[in-house]
Amino acid sequence: MIETITQLAVLRERIRQWRREGQTVGFVPTMGNLHAGHYSLVKLARQHADKVVSSVFVNPTQFGPSEDFTRYPRTPDADTSGLQAAGCDVLWLPEVEAMYPFGVPLAANVHVPGISSVLEGACRPGHFDGVCTVVTRLFNQVQADVAAFGKKDFQQLAVIRQMVVDLHLPTAIIAGSIVREADGLAMSSRNQYLSEQDRATAPVIYRCLLAMRDAALAGVPRAQVEAEADGMLRRAGFEPDYAVLRSPDFNAPQDGHEGPYVALIAARLGRTRLIDNLEFDLPG
Repeated sequence: MIETITQLAVLRERIRQWRREGQTVGFVPTMGNLHAGHYSLVKLARQHADKVVSSVFVNPTQFGPSEDFTRYPRTPDADTSGLQAAGCDVLWLPEVEAMYPFGVPLAANVHVPGISSVLEGACRPGHFDGVCTVVTRLFNQVQADVAAFGKKDFQQLAVIRQMVVDLHLPTAIIAGSIVREADGLAMSSRNQYLSEQDRATAPVIYRCLLAMRDAALAGVPRAQVEAEADGMLRRAGFEPDYAVLRSPDFNAPQDGHEGPYVALIAARLGRTRLIDNLEFDLPG
């Protein structure tokens, strides 16, 4: 039976008890409104640890001025049931006051320079500061051996990995594969905002990623691949923020560059902003 904890002192005592028993701890931080992608991360954490904690905290510091913090769906009962079915041991459910004891305006801020300023960072200024600020706090609270993050938020994963190394945090980061619907759409809490018509259109974003990969493998220049992807999205009704080919370090590779690539897309469809990515190798 999953245990729901709302007080930090209780959480720390539970984790101390596990440590006394020689148990390792895995962690999956979330903002709730969970789906199969989140539950796959719980199962992944279970493969690397004896006990698993998952947090549900809608973090106000990662929402921009035009993003509605109050509109984000809260589904605590369904989240609790799903986490229990996935094998989670503890649900950490803190209040804002527990996360930010001096209030959000006076909260210490964690900024990861460089990687957090491009693509998503450029489109959503301050977003990654909010993510890193809350993840650092959660890591300090849970003190897990490993933490699982999904690859759908590819840039977020890279930012957190850099932060962990730079701050010498003792939690190892493990990455879970993107979980997709049958038609290829990456699972996301935002998908529920799509109208019926937009939901039928949304899988174009994955087909566009596949087309970008195939074009790159065929030797099409990067600028042309990106321009064609942008056009494909716009013809389908999307408003792209970006559709780009990058190296895993987020630099723009030279045409013909061998090795790993990632195609990344962020685009609005109606009122909903979707992100997705696809990793592949360009062989020599």
